[in-house]
Amino acid sequence: MAKQDIFNTLLKDFKTYVSKTHTGEEAMTYICQRIYEELDTYDWVGFYLVSKTEDKMLNLGPYVGEHTDHIKIPFGKGICGQTAESQETFLIDDVSKEDNYIACSIHVKSEIVVPMFHNTHMIGQIDIDSSTINAFNEADEIFLKEICSLISPSIH
Repeated sequence: MAKQDIFNTLLKDFKTYVSKTHTGEEAMTYICQRIYEELDTYDWVGFYLVSKTEDKMLNLGPYVGEHTDHIKIPFGKGICGQTAESQETFLIDDVSKEDNYIACSIHVKSEIVVPMFHNTHMIGQIDIDSSTINAFNEADEIFLKEICSLISPSIH
């Protein structure tokens, strides 16, 4: 199945699931698991949420993939922190070329981080790592933005 077809199938599934889900945490967990299972180049899938108690801090939410020690990331630090600070998507083709990259695993070659908003307020982000260089493109960004829009009302 083509990647865009997988995106479309997953989005349809997520819309159904989110409409029946009780919590944002359940939705994020389900989404992480399904993406991880269905997309070969998505080797780590997770959410970071803006802390409600610490200023300019991201806290690790649900994720699937290799264990990470990065349970808190300050705004500005690493790709996730840069995304939080700029509130813009970061699509990194080769993480070895990034000065501000925080290595989660020696296997990670590329990363995409998409901010998640409720109304106009950033509430978190979805973070995807891949062991493949150049794993992501604009279609991935659009797919991930749609996921963020879909679930943000349930986790604000």
